[in-house]
Amino acid sequence: MAAEVKYRDLVREIALGEYGFITTKDAVAAGVPAVELRKLAARGALVHVAYGIYRVPDAPGSPFDQFAEALLRAGDGAYLRGDSVLALFGLADVNPRKIRVVAPKRTRAKMPAIMEVAAPPRGEAPNLTRYEGLLAMRVADAILDCRGRIERDRLLKAARDARKEGLVTRAEYAKLQGELRKPAPGPAERSAS
Repeated sequence: MAAEVKYRDLVREIALGEYGFITTKDAVAAGVPAVELRKLAARGALVHVAYGIYRVPDAPGSPFDQFAEALLRAGDGAYLRGDSVLALFGLADVNPRKIRVVAPKRTRAKMPAIMEVAAPPRGEAPNLTRYEGLLAMRVADAILDCRGRIERDRLLKAARDARKEGLVTRAEYAKLQGELRKPAPGPAERSAS
């Protein structure tokens, strides 16, 4: 019983640093056997979210919880794309119906309706960073990714706001100004990205 308490405390500590989530992989890396997660879930100390993903039931909520869960569900290397990145910061007044995630590896798991998982774009790999601990396209790239889906004026305002908040560099802002004034890419060009 003492080992279970230790495991529960360790799992809780890890999860609270990850929006309340813990994966089997992270638990095992910390020395907690996978079977212990199942036991903790059976006793109500964890909630089973999806294969290999658990959540501490009384973890404090945050505006980023759904984004964190979406990335975990999509798997290692998954990142937020486009309007989902803008939603993290309240840019362009977006409230996407789905969290857009790019998953480098094909995922066979059934995803919740709130998620849209895509394969990585062909060609040049996007410039990725972490915002609030979540892997995502850089804000400048996310703004450009939204051309043709969000009105140009809203994207220009998002670029200005992002610059004011230090989310884009001066050079990125200048590039955004030029790119956003060009005609938006057509649907075929956008789907290829």
